[in-house]
Amino acid sequence: MDIMPPDVLKSKLLGCFLGKNIGGTLGAPFEGRTEINDLTWYSKAPKGNPLPNDDLDLQLVWLSMVEFYGLDRLTPRLMGEYWISAITGPWGEYGNCRWNCMNGIFPPLSGACDNEKWKFSNGAWIRSEIWACLCAGRPDDAIRFAWLDACADHCGEGIYAEMFTTALEAAAFCCSDMDTLLKIALNKIPQECKVRKSVELVTSGFAAGKTWQAVREEVVAFNEDLGWFQAPANVAFTVIGLLYGQGDFGSTVCIAVNCGDDTDCTGASAGAIMGILYGAEAIPAKWRDPIGDGIETCAFNHFPLPIPAPKTVTELVERILRCRAIQIVKEPEMASPEPDFFTTKTAEYLWDRPSLAQEYDVSFATLTVKYPEGPFLTGGKAVPLDLEIRDCIPASCVVRFRWLLPEGWTTAPGELLLGCRNFSFTHIGCTITPPEVLTDAMYYLQLEITHEQHRGPIVVTVPFRHKGAVNLPACQGDTVSDNARRMLTVVGQVEQLSK
Repeated sequence: MDIMPPDVLKSKLLGCFLGKNIGGTLGAPFEGRTEINDLTWYSKAPKGNPLPNDDLDLQLVWLSMVEFYGLDRLTPRLMGEYWISAITGPWGEYGNCRWNCMNGIFPPLSGACDNEKWKFSNGAWIRSEIWACLCAGRPDDAIRFAWLDACADHCGEGIYAEMFTTALEAAAFCCSDMDTLLKIALNKIPQECKVRKSVELVTSGFAAGKTWQAVREEVVAFNEDLGWFQAPANVAFTVIGLLYGQGDFGSTVCIAVNCGDDTDCTGASAGAIMGILYGAEAIPAKWRDPIGDGIETCAFNHFPLPIPAPKTVTELVERILRCRAIQIVKEPEMASPEPDFFTTKTAEYLWDRPSLAQEYDVSFATLTVKYPEGPFLTGGKAVPLDLEIRDCIPASCVVRFRWLLPEGWTTAPGELLLGCRNFSFTHIGCTITPPEVLTDAMYYLQLEITHEQHRGPIVVTVPFRHKGAVNLPACQGDTVSDNARRMLTVVGQVEQLSK
């Protein structure tokens, strides 16, 4: 794969986010419909601006973080802090992640804890473009950040979905053959995962000459156990658009949206991929002109961002190019495509990273507290834990662990000693047993860490949750109460004034 000329790279970046805005604006009015649609253009002509879309909003937060901290300094804990301060969208997994982080449960644990309904849903794979653009031509680098992003509010299929789309988009900067791109992206997710099997239903149906409607029905039936608004089916709907659109921008985004379900997501992702493949100039004016160059937002708070979010696609692209230039100075290989797009080594490492875990920077190393059965407490029942040390600075040392427990709590063993060295990782298991009667929803236990070459101990706070004491349900829409009827009346009046 060759290095992209600067003008080609810039055109593909512009195409990516123009396509994102177009597809999101096309699909937004049909979000949540379970039937097949029949769109050929915008259902209501935009008035010079795209519709706001959380698919792009969160990527602007990540861009601001990259600019301020640097791409190589992003951590799960840092991502969690910005979920607390900057992400306002209350929907499903977004609200769950923010609430978990506010209570000390940070990524990746936040994506797996009390998130049964949304853990495999669409919130992560729809925000993959920022990582693909920053790592253009480098799918293995890109999927590392996809994992970091997705684990905040998803686990399992929800993470694999973003790894798939990020790899496809990063590779699309250098390869335009869709069959090849799909093979590259499928290599980055496990053989048996539902995202992969859903995409393979589409590729086999397309090869067999089936209609897109027939393939869509097969995908729906295969994912019936998960229900609507879930990643495996919606990623597959996007792939239906990419294959059956036959390289035509309008046909691609329309078919993706016409599959139904999370239509702003499928349309936006299909549009972004087409923009990367063919560049901004290849997007027809009939699709570009009605929405212009602006960016409308709805799901984040601008004030906590270390650097203000871009207001136009052009500004967004210029800032991505600047971030890439800075990172290339640090890592010159980032300027060139990866030598092997099909390798699974990085992907397999990421598949093995646990979601039921929480990381701590303990100065001389990274400590990971793993919860094999989750961070949940039941009175009198032992909770197994695994303590892992990696990225250790000293060549050889011994680390001592000791739990500082409230009265009535016990641990076994009482003290743990762990030998460590640099460029390796090591771990040791223990259990925590709470008293028979638990009164609080959350418990924060202190773990003291003593390093043989440091005089002062380090103490970290490890969160636990009383099983059954927390409920984060999906909110149900209310259209019959007095307040709801009053709100609907006002909305109707505003719409009449805007006509």
